[in-house]
Amino acid sequence: MSQPVVRARRGRSAAGRAEVRRDLVAAAVQLFRSQGYEDTTVDDIAAAAGVGRRTFFRYFRSKEDAISPDHETALTRIAEIFATAHPTEPTGGLALRAGETVFDLYTDDPGLSVERFALIREVPALRDRESASVDHYRRLFTRNLRGRLADTPDGDLRAAVIGAAVVAAHNLALRAWLAAGAPVSGIDALRARFRAVAGMLPVEPARDLHAVAERLEAAVGRLERADT
Repeated sequence: MSQPVVRARRGRSAAGRAEVRRDLVAAAVQLFRSQGYEDTTVDDIAAAAGVGRRTFFRYFRSKEDAISPDHETALTRIAEIFATAHPTEPTGGLALRAGETVFDLYTDDPGLSVERFALIREVPALRDRESASVDHYRRLFTRNLRGRLADTPDGDLRAAVIGAAVVAAHNLALRAWLAAGAPVSGIDALRARFRAVAGMLPVEPARDLHAVAERLEAAVGRLERADT
């Protein structure tokens, strides 16, 4: 007599959990685009992904979370990079190395990233959530840089300026790539545009921090006006 087939639940392995998460995100994007953000429920997203409501909440706290990249993973990865960096690694290079890891959240699935980008620009609640995420990155960079620059003149100010500059440059380069349709052929240019901020970072005591801060504020203002 044949034995019954026992199907393994997808969420029991790391690969399975990643697959379920991708399916939920893809379902949320599709439903938000087709029937509207306000009219889409958690139950709708779960059903479209082929899972139950309880499974949805194992991965996300709300439908807003389902449309966001996995920022928690990225923040953890950045913290680990700073924690394991050699004490003599140049501060500017370390900040760029940590910042580049976040690109993986978008370049791993360019098509989905473009859909997310469009939705975030259209839905105020998603824009607010994305703005909060940007602030989390800035504070994480600043906190870690402050520790590395503790013995440097104006260390607190340097940490704040470098952290803000790295995050602003990251967002500027990323949004330009997404607005262009996230072409795979443009990933190298995306990273190069981000790395261009290296020469603007106040990592040496001789640099005029106040002038750098003013230029950074002007650049952020231009970026915000462009988004608007």
